[in-house]
Amino acid sequence: MTSTEQCDSNMNTRLLPINVDNIGKFIFEDPGRYFLGNWTLHLSETGQDAANLLQAAKQLQTSSSPLAFPTETVYGLGADATRTTAVAGIYRAKQRPADNPLIVHVCSLNQLRKLLMPSLGSPGKSAHENLQDPIPAIYHSLISRFWPGPLTVLLPLPRPSPLAPAVTGSLSTFGVRMPSSRLALALIHLANVPIAAPSANVSTRPSPTTATHVLHDLSGRIELIIDGGPCTVGVESTVVDGLSDPPVILRPGGVSIEMLRQCPGWKNVIIGYKDGVETSTPRAPGMKYKHYSPRARVILVQGPLSLKAVAGYIESAEKIGLAKTRTWIDEDLAVPGKRFLRGFSSQGRSSVFTISRGEAVGLHNNSNGSIMNHALQAVEADDHADTIQVSSADLGKNAASIAKNLFAVLRELDLREVEIIFVEAIDEAEGHTAAAVMNRLRKAAELQVQV
Repeated sequence: MTSTEQCDSNMNTRLLPINVDNIGKFIFEDPGRYFLGNWTLHLSETGQDAANLLQAAKQLQTSSSPLAFPTETVYGLGADATRTTAVAGIYRAKQRPADNPLIVHVCSLNQLRKLLMPSLGSPGKSAHENLQDPIPAIYHSLISRFWPGPLTVLLPLPRPSPLAPAVTGSLSTFGVRMPSSRLALALIHLANVPIAAPSANVSTRPSPTTATHVLHDLSGRIELIIDGGPCTVGVESTVVDGLSDPPVILRPGGVSIEMLRQCPGWKNVIIGYKDGVETSTPRAPGMKYKHYSPRARVILVQGPLSLKAVAGYIESAEKIGLAKTRTWIDEDLAVPGKRFLRGFSSQGRSSVFTISRGEAVGLHNNSNGSIMNHALQAVEADDHADTIQVSSADLGKNAASIAKNLFAVLRELDLREVEIIFVEAIDEAEGHTAAAVMNRLRKAAELQVQV
């Protein structure tokens, strides 16, 4: 299968709402170990949420059509990782390149150990009876600290492998994680199979953080979308390879390099990814191909973002988007009463206003504010003046909120049909998700400029 193969887009896609608080009760054998120990789920016998969850789990067991479900990072497009036809449905729905491997999701360490050593699933056997843990020791400290959570580890592919070949993209390793979303864990537990799941979007597009985002991309391509509300992290998991020496970060995500270096055996972990598109065989998702890109052209601005800073790059665009953070400069908007913001409106995280094209040129060519008044007079004198529509969106005031809002803002600006999106860069050292945010932006950007 190649990325150019088309998917049957005639499916009836349904949204299935599930409130995880209403599905039943999680029972932990060792409450101190939480989901890392043995646990079970006592489903509620009343209410629609538990019934919807059972319906979704049954589809994972029996159908070759993947379903979308929420995790703490982004919405995933999941299928039984052991069935070839089910995994093929992921690639078909996403139009995903066949050499781009998938991440496997598990709900417990026992499930992972049985995947690595299928004999543990034999009657009378348990993971605790095995003298040698099949999970490499280098990962024990990471699992204890970061699982369940936004961390994917690379493991040797067992021989023979129970995973469908397409999961690994012909690699001798596979990536696996335990999500912290209780809804995702409950779904995997009830399906009783490991779930292969990339982000639930069309390949190259921004990852989805709400069920509505998934519906926009995959309506007609899949049968079911579980609506469990918005994701809390907003960027994908960190992917690490502890099988190499020194250990390597293959993709930045919800766990930072500083956090990894605090764990035994990971003090010397190094960065093994590039922020641009790579040409070699990808060892992990997100490495080789263009990702996270809206339809609009993305320009990454290094330095304080303002209309004055970007005016020289607007060219002939009639609609532009500004994705701003806490360093956004409001000087360009400081006209009393904001009279030059014709058609100002506020919708969600963003606002929309218009300026004359002459004003934009003036901002670029004039270092003082006098041009603002001249442009204002021109707009007021001629209602048919050539204008530029500006959609200004707020990404957040810290790295965590920026990560959570990034993909949603890119999608929102795309829906406004802007031609260019100017995004303000952030300091990669300012928070544990900052490196992940900048990695995603550099992969999405067509141009990077310094102001």
